[in-house]
Amino acid sequence: MIADGVVAALGQGASPYLITAVLFLVVGGLTQFMSNTAAAAVLAPLVLVIANGLGADPRAVLMTVGIAASCAFATPVGTPPNALVVGPGKFRFLDYTKVGLPLVLVMFVVSVALIPMIWPFFP
Repeated sequence: MIADGVVAALGQGASPYLITAVLFLVVGGLTQFMSNTAAAAVLAPLVLVIANGLGADPRAVLMTVGIAASCAFATPVGTPPNALVVGPGKFRFLDYTKVGLPLVLVMFVVSVALIPMIWPFFP
């Protein structure tokens, strides 16, 4: 049902760059507040259905999910090493956001630019 809604919102002639941007924002946003491994595991089947609905190559959307799920830099929640050092390092939640959010934005720009070129959505 979610996949059908996304496919309807994007439309059949959606740009690969738009697809990459939307998927990256959804997965990258979720991975900041849940385990990055869990985010990838939960969303991978969903994006496969989205890819089939759009007629896109599944490798391209799965690479987007993998990279976006790996960008759990903006909070101490998304990945265990961040959670382990928050207490002993006397870091605050905002410390991660100050450093991690620019890094996530860089990864977003690079991913949206390169993923559709390296793994074409519509071969």
